[in-house]
Amino acid sequence: MDTATGTAPVVLVVGAGDATGGAVARRFAREGYSACVTRRHAEKLEPLLTQIRAAGGIAHGFGSDARREEAGVTLVEEIESTIGSIKVLAQRYFKIWEMACLAGFLNGREVARRIVVREGSGHRGSIIFTGATASLRGAANFAAFAGAKHALRALAQSMARELGPRAIHLAHVARVVVDGAIDTAFIRDNFPQHYALKAQDGLLNPDHIADQYWILHRQPLDAWTHELDLRPWIEKF
Repeated sequence: MDTATGTAPVVLVVGAGDATGGAVARRFAREGYSACVTRRHAEKLEPLLTQIRAAGGIAHGFGSDARREEAGVTLVEEIESTIGSIKVLAQRYFKIWEMACLAGFLNGREVARRIVVREGSGHRGSIIFTGATASLRGAANFAAFAGAKHALRALAQSMARELGPRAIHLAHVARVVVDGAIDTAFIRDNFPQHYALKAQDGLLNPDHIADQYWILHRQPLDAWTHELDLRPWIEKF
């Protein structure tokens, strides 16, 4: 409970799909957060909202295009004015620069503005960006994706240096995509050779990734992680 407002703290998950984003929303809802989740098409959020509510959690769905500045401003303003204070922003992007970096900046800026205003009253918050192997090195046929993920990593580093001293925990979570598949229906249906590794704990479990988001948010001020690299134990690196 947010002692200042008497409402549940809010986690905003931008791009809450069927894997990591949904798992992060469920994890924070289980801890008493009000989960505000977005996709460009709001109707695709219904299964996730039903799951969270059936488990006794609080969930709100929004149709929002994270690439549009006015949409991000409106989204954050609506959540802050009608639901509660955003304490955590979890951002997930996959495609080209517009989605992988620009949207991260726009949403991060709006949430940071709110958290900074509340900093003097004992509040703190987290902004967590999800990266990939492409955040660290480029690969053939991934030029646009790698360039965008490199840019998102640089954005996270710059925001961390600016906002960290003001008690906003900004972590860039590096998640393996090419070198380590995530346990999703997409991988099961399209890459059966990778999905077969599930029996050896060779796929990234979305719920376990979500656990790491929660741990990041709860880290004490004297031991912050800025970049966390997650991969199955059998992956080479």
